[in-house]
Amino acid sequence: MSTAQALRNLRDRLSPSDRMPLVFLGHGSPMNAIEDTAFSRAWTDLGRRLPRPKAILVVSAHWMTRGTTLVDVSAMPRTIHDFYGFPDALYAQDYPAPGNPELAREVVKLLASHHAEEDETWGLDHGAWTILKFLYPEADVPVFQVSIDMGRGLDYQLELGRTLSELRDRGVLILGSGNVVHNLRAMRPGGKPQDFAMEFDTLFADRLTERDLAALADQKQLGSLLRMAHPSVDHYLPALTVAGASDAKDELTFMTDSIDLGSVSMRSFVFHKA
Repeated sequence: MSTAQALRNLRDRLSPSDRMPLVFLGHGSPMNAIEDTAFSRAWTDLGRRLPRPKAILVVSAHWMTRGTTLVDVSAMPRTIHDFYGFPDALYAQDYPAPGNPELAREVVKLLASHHAEEDETWGLDHGAWTILKFLYPEADVPVFQVSIDMGRGLDYQLELGRTLSELRDRGVLILGSGNVVHNLRAMRPGGKPQDFAMEFDTLFADRLTERDLAALADQKQLGSLLRMAHPSVDHYLPALTVAGASDAKDELTFMTDSIDLGSVSMRSFVFHKA
């Protein structure tokens, strides 16, 4: 099925809605899920202001694939505790939101050009549930994840966002979760932000404000600064997905624009109707 046909089918199956915002949240440490932090408070506040979606599509840094884009079609996505060495209270956390298999399968068709396939084994990793619990604490909005293909370039993720953007007019909230800067090797707990972290974070914010998305996906031009900010680009790609789904009519708002642990940017942003 072509993308155009998949779009027509999607429009037929889903009723139109007001245009939904796009959200990217820097999720940082899993401990934000159980601690009262500036970040968890900001997510709670954002959740109170966001419209209630028909469903949430999450692109998380923690679901990586290669050569394919997987879409979780499970009816009840499991809560995944994909981290080690944290307090028992964190492992006890559960986010029992339902999935949306019908919509997820429509997204598989929509992303046919991205080698999309159905998956029933994943669920909600900590890039998803640690922030969803603050945005929609009742866990009563259907949610499903879409993986990031680590075998593709940065511009591929922008293209993925452009393809998914149609969902915004059908009541679907597209939520990206990662970090604009994420270098765990360079962490300085309690220390000052690293120069490279501040430089890349500022560059990202400036280019996003200018809507120069091509520059944000130009791996060669970003060069060594990108490699310092992201030894692996898994936490960067969800930001590009969200950026790719935006358009010139959107207003851009930044939030929690600080560097945590010396080398993890907690910058978050929302695209919304003017």
